[in-house]
Amino acid sequence: MFLTDDENCLTQPVRYDPVLLETLATIVEEGTFEAAARRLHVTPSAVSQRMRTLEHAAGQVLLRRTTPATLTAAGEPLLRLARQLRLLDEEAASALGNDEVVAVAVAVNADSLASWFRPVLRDVARRGGVALRLHVEDQAYSHELLRRGEVLAAVTDEPRPVQGCVVEPLGALRYTPAAAPELVERHRRGRGVDWAAMPMVVFNEKDHLQDEVLAAHGSPRPPVVHRVPSTADFHEALRCGLGWGMALHPQLDADLADGALARLPGARPVDVALHWQRWRLETPTLSALTHDVRRAAGALRRRPAHGGPAAPPGRPPGRQPGRPPG
Repeated sequence: MFLTDDENCLTQPVRYDPVLLETLATIVEEGTFEAAARRLHVTPSAVSQRMRTLEHAAGQVLLRRTTPATLTAAGEPLLRLARQLRLLDEEAASALGNDEVVAVAVAVNADSLASWFRPVLRDVARRGGVALRLHVEDQAYSHELLRRGEVLAAVTDEPRPVQGCVVEPLGALRYTPAAAPELVERHRRGRGVDWAAMPMVVFNEKDHLQDEVLAAHGSPRPPVVHRVPSTADFHEALRCGLGWGMALHPQLDADLADGALARLPGARPVDVALHWQRWRLETPTLSALTHDVRRAAGALRRRPAHGGPAAPPGRPPGRQPGRPPG
C-alpha cells in the first residue's frame, strides 16, 4: 500500500519548534504578548504569529487571551516541554563553559522553607551557577504547579506522581495543638478546653490543620479566627496568646520547656507526610538538587522528643504559601 504525501504526513509524530515553545513560556511568564515581545526582542505581531503557528500544530487553543494570559489544559504539557528544553539548553551551555546560569524553579511549603529545607539553600549556594526560583505553596497544592509546568520539582503531600514525574517519600512534619498557658486556662472546661469558644490562628485560607483537630472534637470553628501568613509570626502569635494553633516541631519543644506554650489537653499531634516530586528528567542540576533534598530531609525522619503519638495517618490539608508544613 502506498501513501500519498498528505497521508504520510498524518502518520508522522508532531515536532514542536523550540522557538515557538519558548515563546509560549515567555508569554505565560510575562503575562501579555506585548511584554513577551519586549523580552524576546521581537514585535507583538511576531509573538501572535508564533502562537497561531504553535496552536495550529497542536490543533488546540493553548492560551486564553486574557490579562494576564493564562494556559488552557492543552497548553500545560507544552509549557512543561518548553521549560524542560530550556533547562537542557542552559545545562548544555554551562557544560561548554559559556557562563550560563541554570534556572531551577521549585515549589516548597513555608514551614519546610523555614526549617528542614534550609540546608538545601546552602548546598545550592556552594555550587554556584544555579538561580533557584522558589514558589512558596501549600504542600496540598504544590503538585498542581508541577502539573502546569510552572516548577520542575516540588515538596508536596501528594504520594501519586504527576504525569511525567517521579516521587519519593521524604518524611513527615509534626504539629501539635498548642497555645499560651493563660489562654488554655481561660478556656478550660473540665479536663479539656472549650474548642468552640477559644480563639484560633490559621496561616491562611488553605490552612486546614486546625479544622482537622476541631472535627476530631466535634466542634465548629470559634467566632474569632486570626490569619497570620508567616511561619515565624504564626508561632509568635501563639506565644502572645492570640489564639491556639498547630505548632511546628521542633520550634515547639523549647517553648514547652520554658512554659511559653502548652499542649492543649486531649489533643494529639498530627504528622503531615511530605514527598519530593520532580520531572522524570536526568540532568546534573536536577540530580544534584534531589541529592541535597534527600540529605536535608533526614531531619524529617527524626521523631521529636515531645508530643506523644501522632494522629492516625491521613492527608490533613496543610499550610500554604507562608506556612505549609515544614
